Amino acid sequence: MGVTAGTSPKGIDMTSDQLANLSLAEQASLTSGGTAWTTKAVRDVVRALRLSDGPHGLRRPQDGSLLSASVPATCFPPAVTSGSTWDPELVRRIGAAVAREASALGVDVVLGPGINIKRSPLCGRNFEYFSEDPHVSAVMGAALVDGVQSLGIGACVKHFAVNNQETDRMRVSADVDERTLRELYLPAFEHIVRETRPYTVMAAYNRINGVYASENRWLLTQVLRQEWGFDGLVMSDWGAVNDRVAALAAGLDLQMPPDGTDRQVTAAVEEGRLDRAAVTAAAARVLRLQERVDRARRFDDWDVDAHHELAREAARAGAILLKNDDGLLPIDPAARLKVAVVGEFARTPRYQGHGSSRVTPTRLDNAWDALRRAAGPELELTFSPGFALTGPPDARLAEEAVAHAAEADVVLLFLGLPEESETEGQDRTDIDLPRCQVELLRSVAAACRKVAVVLANGAVVSVSEWQDDAQAVLEGWLGGQAGGAALADLLFGAHSPSGKLTESIPLRLQDVPSYLHFPGQDGHTVHGEGRYVGYRYYDTLDVPVAYPFGHGLSYTTFSYGDLQVEQTGENAWTIRATVTNTGSRHGEEVVQLYVAFDEPHPTRPRHELRGFAKLALEPGASARAEFRLTGRDLAWYSTKRGGWRIDPGTFTVEVGASSRDIRLRGELSTPGDGIADELTGASSLGEWLDHPVGGKLLRERLTAHPGAVKLDDVDPLVLSAVAQIPLAKFTGPVLGLTAEAITALAAAAQAR
Repeated sequence: MGVTAGTSPKGIDMTSDQLANLSLAEQASLTSGGTAWTTKAVRDVVRALRLSDGPHGLRRPQDGSLLSASVPATCFPPAVTSGSTWDPELVRRIGAAVAREASALGVDVVLGPGINIKRSPLCGRNFEYFSEDPHVSAVMGAALVDGVQSLGIGACVKHFAVNNQETDRMRVSADVDERTLRELYLPAFEHIVRETRPYTVMAAYNRINGVYASENRWLLTQVLRQEWGFDGLVMSDWGAVNDRVAALAAGLDLQMPPDGTDRQVTAAVEEGRLDRAAVTAAAARVLRLQERVDRARRFDDWDVDAHHELAREAARAGAILLKNDDGLLPIDPAARLKVAVVGEFARTPRYQGHGSSRVTPTRLDNAWDALRRAAGPELELTFSPGFALTGPPDARLAEEAVAHAAEADVVLLFLGLPEESETEGQDRTDIDLPRCQVELLRSVAAACRKVAVVLANGAVVSVSEWQDDAQAVLEGWLGGQAGGAALADLLFGAHSPSGKLTESIPLRLQDVPSYLHFPGQDGHTVHGEGRYVGYRYYDTLDVPVAYPFGHGLSYTTFSYGDLQVEQTGENAWTIRATVTNTGSRHGEEVVQLYVAFDEPHPTRPRHELRGFAKLALEPGASARAEFRLTGRDLAWYSTKRGGWRIDPGTFTVEVGASSRDIRLRGELSTPGDGIADELTGASSLGEWLDHPVGGKLLRERLTAHPGAVKLDDVDPLVLSAVAQIPLAKFTGPVLGLTAEAITALAAAAQAR
């Protein structure tokens, strides 16, 4: 029996001359790549389209092979840093810059952004992802897609879906319940598909509840196309397809890279195992992609210096001031001070992660050179590496660093993770800094009281063991090719830090909600923590953290006030709050909106982010942050109903500077969605009594039936004890019900 492909792709004429002129074999060939980085050309009908890695810059190989060096392109800060800017417009500009470079380098589709949720800080590819929160991932990912496609270059949203680890990534089954999928792992994809219409989506390597993502019809056809209205092309991750025929039947359009199995497709059609319409639909989507990218604006080059400055701006905006006791930072570059710069990362920067997203930069700044350029004549700077990036600890380097620290007024200590610890293809085993670096910090802190630690890492590191030895901690993440100059801008106060955490920093690895489940075993990773990832777990259970989600300091201060909650329609509200710069410097504040669900026993996270706004304010200036909420922002996904459900009630609106620094609270009320659950004999007595229609009908029936127990006369404790029993269990003389009577009551309740 053939597999039905469904209706024609939206916007594609399935009887077009182009498609009609292609044979079955030619259509099948279009559903697989032509080379490692191009689609297949067919006569003069379809040209080869060039694809390139590129979430934070292009990795276009020089010779077209998978592993060759890439041509130079701007290395913008990875998503861990750009996400921490909480600035969608800045990310949109980065996307447009990447598109400009893609055009100049002959690239049609940029493989990014990656928007997978940071389920665990151990994921080796977390540097490529925005957040532990789907709203941040959605907004920032949509901004990048919008920027890339603003010039007509295609974006590719990846990795769809639940690709949250590198361990066994090509086979592991992510076992996760549907409610968690709908509320945590799918919303960012849904938002981007609905709001930006990306040209392509990339199916992940892993299985989802036992079914490979590239062969998952529920995921690729029912959810992505039928529910969300996706009208673009679905491609596989490189080497992700295990069954070419099953993938096409499920809704995959393009297998990458080619593996010489086109004949399997035509044979499956000829033998009746695959509906030809599935092949035709996939080929049509390849044609549609060509039509889209052929309308792109084309450029021969780009402004290398301007793009480098944009990378610098993004690195500045994404750095996070975690701690700044006694206002140690910024350092006045015109002051008469001795500043010891310690740490090899100041001279040899870690600026991106390793793997398929690794960019060959057009140039590369380092913090040591940038600090020297920015320092005034009275500021004395010294440098000592302190440690080597490879090999065993070097006592001589540490001793030299401590000697410099002892003579300094302030120490800028650059610490971070080695490159090999953060790479595609493997997960980390801990979240600690290398032991030699922690020991160096302690020795330096003993020699000089004023120490500012500057971190270089693509994923969370634990700070609880050592942060008391530092007066200030600046999380620089991976800053891209201009990150060194950006750090100098912040350390010397040319700009104030404005980044905020998009992931919680736990006190220890054992506190992470996925600790007992990650990365799994026997080919399965069970998402036993469910929806309680990151702050959804820590805040619901009041688990102490080193720094909460949304945290980030500035060189100035901000006050919040004048919260207004205005209902603007049915299940629609506008939330406004005033933020004032109460300090003496220009600064930018990320105002965060949460909706809180106060329950005696949690059935959902205590609160969830629903909006944010970044405000730039001069000293003494005020601005209004404005947010819009809809019913979806209050809803939860009911697997019983098979859709989103809005319960009636009162909800708390929270506006603050982090998930644990809530400055303002208000309330809003909703009648809910007005949809009552369908009643059956399997529904409990309590569900019947609480139902707005069924409860009344049941009580009327019992009142009218002679000899039946009257519920109003039953002891409340007894009634509570039996409330969970299905109504069908009460057939007989106690309530005077029959199976036929229950069926009739259920039909009457449904009819009303």
